[in-house]
Amino acid sequence: MKAKRPRNARTRMMLTLQLAVILPAAVLVMLSARHLQTIQRDRAVEAAIQRDFSQVLAISEKQINHKAYALVDDVSSGFPMPGEACSVTLDRILAAHPYVAHLMLYDPEHGFVIRSQPYRLKSDPGFREEAEHMSKMMEGWWKLEFEDFSKKLAKMQEKGTPYFFEGEWVPRGDKHVYTSTAMFVKTDEQTGNQAIAAIVFDAGYLRDQFFPQTLDQVMSRNLAEAQTDKNAVIMVRAKSDSTPFAVGSGWDSGEAEVERNMEGVFPGLILGMKMRGTTLAAMGQHFMHTSFLTLGGLSFLLAGGIFLTYRNVSKEMALARLKSDFVSNVSHELRTPLSLIRLYAETLELGRLTSPEKHQEYYCIIRKESERLTALINNILDFSRIEAGRKEYDFRETDMRELVCNTLESYRYQIEQHGFTLEEKIAEVPPMRVDREAMARSLVNLVNNALKYSQDRKYIGVKLYREDGSVKLEVIDHGIGIPPNEQDKIFEKFYRVGDPLVHNTKGSGLGLSLVQHIAQAHGGDVAVDSAPGAGSKFTITLPLHPAESSGKAASA
Repeated sequence: MKAKRPRNARTRMMLTLQLAVILPAAVLVMLSARHLQTIQRDRAVEAAIQRDFSQVLAISEKQINHKAYALVDDVSSGFPMPGEACSVTLDRILAAHPYVAHLMLYDPEHGFVIRSQPYRLKSDPGFREEAEHMSKMMEGWWKLEFEDFSKKLAKMQEKGTPYFFEGEWVPRGDKHVYTSTAMFVKTDEQTGNQAIAAIVFDAGYLRDQFFPQTLDQVMSRNLAEAQTDKNAVIMVRAKSDSTPFAVGSGWDSGEAEVERNMEGVFPGLILGMKMRGTTLAAMGQHFMHTSFLTLGGLSFLLAGGIFLTYRNVSKEMALARLKSDFVSNVSHELRTPLSLIRLYAETLELGRLTSPEKHQEYYCIIRKESERLTALINNILDFSRIEAGRKEYDFRETDMRELVCNTLESYRYQIEQHGFTLEEKIAEVPPMRVDREAMARSLVNLVNNALKYSQDRKYIGVKLYREDGSVKLEVIDHGIGIPPNEQDKIFEKFYRVGDPLVHNTKGSGLGLSLVQHIAQAHGGDVAVDSAPGAGSKFTITLPLHPAESSGKAASA
C-alpha cells in the first residue's frame, strides 16, 4: 500500500490538473471562438471605438466651451452699467474685441441700444442686414419678456452659470451664417437697476478662426493625454446639414461616424469624429482577422503551457488569488473618495463658480477627501494585520454626533448626485472613546452599500441615538434587501449575495467585513435587519462604557 501512495498522489494531481487546467483551457478556446463570432455579428469592435470617440467629443466640447467663456468674460468685464451705454463706450469695446459683431443692452428706463462693428456697417451690406435682423429680434423679445428673462439670468448667475447662450443662423447677404449670442444680466451696484446685455460672436470669426484653431488645439491636447487615436479627425456641422461647418487639420472627405450635439455655448451645432483614411467597419474586420490568427497560435502554445502549469500550478493559483483580492480591495475602497475629488475638481476646472466662499468650500472638500483617501490606502494595506489580530486603533474622546454629521456632509454631494433623499436623525449622545477614522469609514461603507443596491426607491436614512447603555448608529435604505439565509454571511470578507442585481454592481465584498471588524474592536457589533424587496437596516451598536484599555491604542 505504501508503494502505491505516490502513484495515487500523482494520479490525483494529474486528475486535478485535467479538471482545473486542461478542461477550462479547452472550454476557453471554444468560448473565445464563439465570442469572436459574436463580436463579428454585433460589431462590438466598432461600438468600443464609438464609445471612445463619444468620450473624446464630450471632453472636446468642454474645452471649446471653456475657451468661448474666456472670450465672453473678457468682453463682459468692460460692459457699461445700465444708463451709461452709448456709442463711444460700446465702440471702444468693439474695437478692442474684433471677434465680436454686435453689442446690445436693454432696460425699461433707457430702452434698447445696439452697436455693431462700425467699419463693417459701412462696407458690408450683408453685415448691415444681419445687424438689422438682430436688432428687431432682440428688441422685440426683450421688451416683451424683460422681467421674466432677467430673473432667469439672475438665477443662473447665482448658481454659477453667468451666461445664457442662443445659437442662430442669421441672414447675411444671400446666405445664412451661424452665430452665438451670450446674454447676461448687468446690475448697477449703486442703484440696483438691471439691464439685459448681449455679446454676439462674429460669424466669420467662428467659421474661419475660432473653430478651426480650437478643434486643432483640443485634438492636440487629447493626443498628448492619450485620449484618442492619432488618426482621429474632428469637425463641426449644423444639425440640418451634413456638410462640415468647420474642420480640424487632416479632415478628409466623408461624414463623421460618431457625433455629439453641442448644447452649451454653441447650440444648434454638432461635433463629429471619424478615422482618417479608414472606417470603423474596416478596423473591425482587421481586428477579427488578427484575433483569429492569435487564437490559433495560442491554441498551439497551450500544450507547452500545460507542462509549466503542472509544475507551478499551486504557486500561480495562490499568486493569482492574491492579485485578484488586492485589485478588488483597492477598486472597492478607493472609489468613493476618488469620485468626490474628481467631481469637485472638474467643477473648479470649468470656472463656473463666482463666489470665493464656494471656491473655499470645494477646496476644503477636496482636501478632506484626499486625507480620507490616504487613510483608506493605509486601511487596505493593514487588512492582513486586522485578520491576524494585530491592527491597532487610536481611541480618543469623541463627539459622535459631530463625527457622523461631518462624515455625512463630506459625502452629501455624492448622495445627491445619485438622486437620493438623505434623512438624518442625529440625537445628542455622550462623548465616547472611539477611533474617529475607523468609525467614519464604517459609516461611509454602509452609506455606499445603500447607494449601490437601491435601484428604484432612492432613500437613505441615518440615525444616531442612545438606547439601553449603548449608542446605536443606523443606516436605512429602501433597496433590494437581503435574503434571510444570507444575512449571516454578508459580513464574511469577499462574500457577495447571489442576487443577480448584486453581481451586476461592482464591489469586492470587503466593506461589511471591515465594518464588523471595526465594531468588534470597539467592544460592539453590527447587525442587519432586511427582507428582499423591502430594504435593509444596518445597526452598529457601541457600548457607552467599554472596558478600559491599558494604553491609548488598542488592538482589534
